[in-house]
Amino acid sequence: MTDAPFHVARDGGILEVTLARGKANVIDATTSRLLGEIFAQFRDDPELRVAILASANPRFFSAGWDLKVAAAEGEPPDTDYGVGGFGGLQALPNLNKPVIAAVNGMVVGGGFEIALSADLIIAADDARFSLPEIKAGTLADAATLKLPRRIPYHVAMDLLLTGRWMDAAEAKHWGLASEVVPKEALLPRAREIAALLAAGPPLVFAAIKEVMRETEGKPFHDSLARIAARGFPTVATLYASEDQLEGPRAFAEKRAPVWKGR
Repeated sequence: MTDAPFHVARDGGILEVTLARGKANVIDATTSRLLGEIFAQFRDDPELRVAILASANPRFFSAGWDLKVAAAEGEPPDTDYGVGGFGGLQALPNLNKPVIAAVNGMVVGGGFEIALSADLIIAADDARFSLPEIKAGTLADAATLKLPRRIPYHVAMDLLLTGRWMDAAEAKHWGLASEVVPKEALLPRAREIAALLAAGPPLVFAAIKEVMRETEGKPFHDSLARIAARGFPTVATLYASEDQLEGPRAFAEKRAPVWKGR
């Protein structure tokens, strides 16, 4: 494949990454490493506030791991997928900015796992989700860890053990997708949400993501005490920032807040 595996566009504080690899947006190690570099740049660029991950393919968001490359070149499931793990998002350290997955068509295997790595999933009404790894005799590793934390245990196990399809309506029912929209409205809606987030307080978003990530599975009172003690770097930054004072000032002055990210 000689065409670029994805396209990148920037609009103010919003980064759009659009998958465009072959017939099904399959991800090999090279593509994954490139995506990791893009999302690492997004993480580290203070001018970028939110990212959208979408697909240029009308039939697939992504079919996940490139099995043809794996078969031809012997690429193992635990190969080096780069700084962000598979798809550039699964294991990217300290990604404290919101990411929206705008999914359409088939969201399969590793493609499903990439969507699970986003903070919000907006689904087109034609989206269908599946984890067929069980049929290929391999482990859907990231989904096995993440899915039972997103939806009820027995529903997650049903998907993992059977590889069945879940349509967009069911995904919305279980809270996997935050919204389901007509497919022609998918990207406009994702951009609308991204614009809303880009105008929001970035230091608060960073604190939300770090606190949620670092306290998962930890005792509530211990976690709350750590927040109060400014034991998270993002919380310490937020509580000492100009933005921490801007909210109350804007309320008192009856104006919209101006977030500076400092």
